[in-house]
Amino acid sequence: MAYAEQGMSAPPEVVFNTAIDPDRVGAWLPEPLLSAIGNGDTARLRARWDAPDTDWSAELRVEPVDAGGARLRLDLAGGGQEAGRLAEEALTNLVRAVADNLQAG
Repeated sequence: MAYAEQGMSAPPEVVFNTAIDPDRVGAWLPEPLLSAIGNGDTARLRARWDAPDTDWSAELRVEPVDAGGARLRLDLAGGGQEAGRLAEEALTNLVRAVADNLQAG
């Protein structure tokens, strides 16, 4: 299991909704989890994906920060020794997807 954390200057709800949007999840979630069914808790801004028949799973937590932005934490299982790098890469891609979403809106 590995994790990555990152902050960004976007409302937590926008970050979370972008993360769980079925049309955007492919832009950031590692490929082995794309077949996973995500379970989201909108009230707590948490989501989890478990890939069937594999050891891959991911849990995303989005928390508000005082400055009005969001703090993201992704726990990733699967990927062996590459899990840490994959978790960092996934959050970087999520931040990019959120930025694209904000610019489009």
